[in-house]
Amino acid sequence: MKKGYLFILSIILLYNMNLHAQEEFVPAPAKLLTRFPFLLLNGGIVVLKARVDNSTDSLNFILDTGSGGISLDSTTVAEIGFPVSKSNKTLRGIAGSRLVDFVYDHTLHLQGLDVQHLDFHINNYDLLSSVYGVKIDGVIGYSFLRRYIIKVNYDDMIIEVYSPGVIKYPRGGYLIHPDFSNLPLITGVLKDTRDITERFIFDTGAGLCFLMSKDFVEDSSIINKSSPHYTTQAEGLGGKKVMELTVLKEVRIGPYKFKQVPTHIFEDEFNVTSYPLLGGLIGNDLLRRFNLILNYPEQSIYIKPNSHSFENFDYAYTGLGIYQVDSEIKIIDIIPGSPADIAGFQTGDVIFSIENNYSKNIQSYKNLFQNNFGKVRVVIIRNKEPMILNMRVKDIRKK
Repeated sequence: MKKGYLFILSIILLYNMNLHAQEEFVPAPAKLLTRFPFLLLNGGIVVLKARVDNSTDSLNFILDTGSGGISLDSTTVAEIGFPVSKSNKTLRGIAGSRLVDFVYDHTLHLQGLDVQHLDFHINNYDLLSSVYGVKIDGVIGYSFLRRYIIKVNYDDMIIEVYSPGVIKYPRGGYLIHPDFSNLPLITGVLKDTRDITERFIFDTGAGLCFLMSKDFVEDSSIINKSSPHYTTQAEGLGGKKVMELTVLKEVRIGPYKFKQVPTHIFEDEFNVTSYPLLGGLIGNDLLRRFNLILNYPEQSIYIKPNSHSFENFDYAYTGLGIYQVDSEIKIIDIIPGSPADIAGFQTGDVIFSIENNYSKNIQSYKNLFQNNFGKVRVVIIRNKEPMILNMRVKDIRKK
């Protein structure tokens, strides 16, 4: 009798436990709010179109997880006529730091979604517009990303925006739980002279694969001193920055390994990486090889390899800085001793064609340089006269 009583009591307890479990409160499912296409520029830069307030013109914004806010180009602000407010906030970048002005309480109109009460800081994006040949009107970062779940699909070139809530992640990927301040900081494992684990900024706004501070490189002794190093230049907040370019044997994010990764090394004068807290950043020429789910409300990022996962990295080295100035593609910077210097290029030369491509499209011209090793034929205009220059593009994997 006693055993039967205990058995019945156990059944009742289990039944009550199940009833309590059925009463568990869970967040609502994430709801799709909008979806729209985006443009992918050299280096993996994601550009999407949006309007601000009652302006009728669509503006070009870079989607940037490496930005701690949201910003507008100074020229764009002047054209729209927004009232500008001074602030005591300082903006830091790889090439400088400065106080920034703001335009307060504006609405960003995406296709099918209005994002209200945004405070835009003001920056000058003329240099980026010249680099990419597309007018850059602003950068969308943390102020927007923290409100939603964002899916970035590089296979279909589509962005989807969801309300915060429960979302089902697709199979075959990996869930990252970054450390968050207003930038996502993820752990990466590097392999070269030795294995080392460090934190890096997850930066979709950086048009390169991988960037490390010189302090980190020297203290960790991660790079083999016999590896080839080349002087190059990158563009960022504050202007241009001279860097070193080399190749890292392996970069690992979660279970995913990338070998022979082009890597930039820079003197972090403005402490952008807050060394020794961080080693540098992972840029979007590597991250674009995953479809992303940016779930800032849950402080997580889901990455799944896509059709670009096995594309070759850009190992081409020219030492040539080309920019779109008005409707012309001009040579502005030449690294001394580089293939461009040896070939005889001069500052101010205008590129007329590269390997029979006469498009005057800076994206096409950069792709031609990136996808050709050895001799490349370039027709330039110098002092209103055409000239043919042959440049031998260097492979940075070789000495």
